[in-house]
Amino acid sequence: MASTVVLPKRVAVMGVPVDPWTMAQTVERTREFVDSGAFAHLIGVNADKVLQMRDDPEMDAIVRRCEIVNADGASMVMAANRLGVPVPERVAGIDLMDELCALAELHGYRVFLLGAKREVVERTRDALIADYPRLDIVGIRDGYFGEEEFDEVAEEVSASGAQVTFVGITSPKKERLIERFRELDLKGVYVGVGGSFDVVSGAIPRAPKWMQQVHLEWLFRMMQEPGRLAKRYIVGNARFMALLRKEQKRMKGAS
Repeated sequence: MASTVVLPKRVAVMGVPVDPWTMAQTVERTREFVDSGAFAHLIGVNADKVLQMRDDPEMDAIVRRCEIVNADGASMVMAANRLGVPVPERVAGIDLMDELCALAELHGYRVFLLGAKREVVERTRDALIADYPRLDIVGIRDGYFGEEEFDEVAEEVSASGAQVTFVGITSPKKERLIERFRELDLKGVYVGVGGSFDVVSGAIPRAPKWMQQVHLEWLFRMMQEPGRLAKRYIVGNARFMALLRKEQKRMKGAS
């Protein structure tokens, strides 16, 4: 599908594809996908996703198939800057969700919320409607189902007539589910937003603005759930930085 707006071409950061777009450009491109009725998988890549791609060929292939790949993580913007790759800003999943809800309210797009616990997704729906009173949320479903139920979930989402579906499920289940939607020829835009429902619903607080601005949101998240996230962030970030240094040396040697 050709874009009606001129956008910077996809770049590679440490071998990972990234669309070097601002939030506004991402929202505009998403609007084009919704209006066309085409399928689109929107994914955000961060340090953890880079490592997943290195370890899992399926995840690597999925990311490369996605119609929009944002730098969802200060680590990706930092890495791009160090490698001399133009990536203008971080497009965080939770912020993109907010912007796309505003877009959906403005244009009357139908929205589906998929993921988290039932009470969390219900509170997410209520919070979004409080912020966007004319937002048309046509369905919700929790994220507690196995891969054997993917087709059933696809039928429910498709039957709702949703044009934008936010998928608040952890990786790699989230990505596999959306790609199953692709295989089943579903239409619409599918946006992976990870744990955003927990934040929007109030179940988990988001990092203060100052921590976001100095790129310490990951530390705040780890402090909220140290048992689940400590290894991911401490070990994962160290591995990511080692890969970045290796890539810097490779690029320097190639110049």
